[in-house]
Amino acid sequence: MAPSLLPFCCFSRRLQIPRLLLAWVTCLAIAVGTLLQPGLEGNARLWHHFSNKSNREQGYCEAEARLASSLDFWTLSSENLIAVLPVDPVKENYVRKVKNCVFSIAFPTPFKSRVHLVAVSKEVLEDILDLDLSVSETDDFIQLVSGKKIVFGSIPLAHRYGGHQFGIWADQLGDGRAHLIGIYMNRLGEKWELQLKGSGKTPYSRNGDGRAVLRSSVREFLCSEAMYYLGIPTSRAASLVVSDDEVWRDQFYNGNIVKERGAVVLRVAKSWFRIGSLEILTHYGELDLLRTLLDFIIQEHFPSVDIREPNRYVEFFSIVVSEMAQLIALWMSVGFAHGVCNTDNFSLLSITIDYGPFGFMEAYNPDFVPNTSDDERRYKIGNQANIGMFNLNKLLQALNPLLDPGQKQLAAQILEGYPVLYYTRFRELFKAKLGLLGERKGDDDLIAFLLHLMEKTEADFTMTFRQLSEIAQSQLQELHIPQQFWALKMISKHELFPAWVSQYLVRLKSNMNDSDFERRKRMMTVNPRYVLKNWMAESAVQKAERNDFSEVYLLQQVLHHPFQKHSAAEKAGYSSPTPAWARDLRVSCSS
Repeated sequence: MAPSLLPFCCFSRRLQIPRLLLAWVTCLAIAVGTLLQPGLEGNARLWHHFSNKSNREQGYCEAEARLASSLDFWTLSSENLIAVLPVDPVKENYVRKVKNCVFSIAFPTPFKSRVHLVAVSKEVLEDILDLDLSVSETDDFIQLVSGKKIVFGSIPLAHRYGGHQFGIWADQLGDGRAHLIGIYMNRLGEKWELQLKGSGKTPYSRNGDGRAVLRSSVREFLCSEAMYYLGIPTSRAASLVVSDDEVWRDQFYNGNIVKERGAVVLRVAKSWFRIGSLEILTHYGELDLLRTLLDFIIQEHFPSVDIREPNRYVEFFSIVVSEMAQLIALWMSVGFAHGVCNTDNFSLLSITIDYGPFGFMEAYNPDFVPNTSDDERRYKIGNQANIGMFNLNKLLQALNPLLDPGQKQLAAQILEGYPVLYYTRFRELFKAKLGLLGERKGDDDLIAFLLHLMEKTEADFTMTFRQLSEIAQSQLQELHIPQQFWALKMISKHELFPAWVSQYLVRLKSNMNDSDFERRKRMMTVNPRYVLKNWMAESAVQKAERNDFSEVYLLQQVLHHPFQKHSAAEKAGYSSPTPAWARDLRVSCSS
């Protein structure tokens, strides 16, 4: 019988959710010179525009701005960070326990071999960094994005943080292979932090070599940009370079060490601070520094919070709770599993960062785990919302020393509201994926019923919703599923499929002032045709390792327009069933 009323179980004491939905709940240069005034972020203005006037005061509007055609006058600055936040007094670059600071000065280690540019994001270069695409063809650019060149005004930094990894306190972690090479303020007045990943050792490298390999770097470059075009808050990737330097990796932690090639991704984000940035300070009792860092983060990135307000940390926490719920619901709406949801990988700005063994779910399975090292399946896709609450609880524990009893109680109540925030956003997103307008009794069951059928038939998550966006109601009503709708055809083999279709069509009729054309048009704007499935990334990686970057370029183009049909993508089979060779692919945690 159709599961119109599914068993209920608790996510928290106060929230009851249908079981199938519950599974989804359940980043030393020379000192800043006279051309760059202290306190200003780097920019690309011509030398005669360097002053302490704002862009707006100078009439530097977007329409009039010219993109820089070289790096000659393009500058970065670390001043905004180090003027407020303490830097490790030890300048030598060796692995050590670091205390009473937020950053250590650490210079990238250039590759020994020739460096080749694999890919760039035109949009990041032009829209964020004010650089003309032609700059990426210059030697200066290659040297910058590979860590060989330090831009004027930049003091490269490695960030100190800790974190809970797989639920256990891991003590000091930090940027073990990443260098924050400066802040850039663009023509719109936006500040962006630029970080190289894979650029060499830092004081936080522990037992690592400070490098990243081509395999993982291709995946991060493609996925961070893909997530942006799916409408999900994320760090961005500006460039990817590869060298011939040898890097040795035990990809699956099975003792099979293989030689790979070193690579560097230039990542950009408004901030690289994460939950672990605060945890490490509380853990070591550095409470004055904790307060300084929190006030800095609030002032820079949470404009709605009054820095003079006594309850500012509670207000900050409330925003993070709400935005974290929103982010994870968005992940779920596209079938994205982060893979390593440790507190050191969760941004305080609630953006997706640190792409490692991630995966987009193919066959619908709430127990999908992309990370082969996650033996206990802690970070399975259906548990991400619960992990979000765990991480937020660790954030609250980090904040607690700065809160009075009343504030602690209020913050605890805010955290208790997280499941409702998450589930509300989850419902909104999945109702939109089904083209449902308004509120109707039974909407939850309709969503859960479909997910149940998808799970039982192992239907493709992305293409099921996409094909529901493309098929006509008349075809559904007749239960005539053309072969082109292969994911729906798979579900249609289930004996309860006609019952779900009947309920769905009745619900669609209740949409006010709607038509089948409008429904399909609306659904195709929220249900992507293309996501970066593991086999697609692996195919691009295999070719890239042979110096064939054609599929990296193709995926860039396709994933920049994930909701639009792309002829080359169709030819490559990106909207087809997973090819046989890729069905047992594993995602490595080693990168």
